[in-house]
Amino acid sequence: MEVEEIRCIVKGKVQGVFYRDFVAKHARHLAITGFVKNLPNFTVEVVAQGYPDKLEKLVTHLRKGPFTAKVSDVEVEWREPSKEMKTFDVVF
Repeated sequence: MEVEEIRCIVKGKVQGVFYRDFVAKHARHLAITGFVKNLPNFTVEVVAQGYPDKLEKLVTHLRKGPFTAKVSDVEVEWREPSKEMKTFDVVF
């Protein structure tokens, strides 16, 4: 299997509810690299690299979020990896 990359925009009540920490925990557990960050329009961006089955599992977690969040939508864009990422980071 080839490593793939996804870019997700998560909408809803996803800032100020520990959503980024939730994503980082699950991504690291799945051995996925990339980053998660808040965007100025109150959405969250996730860029992740890994095997397709692991990325699908991450998207499942993104749609749920922590119990303090209320996810209304997750836009997922599959794409070729732009550059190799070594870790999964929370960007502030």
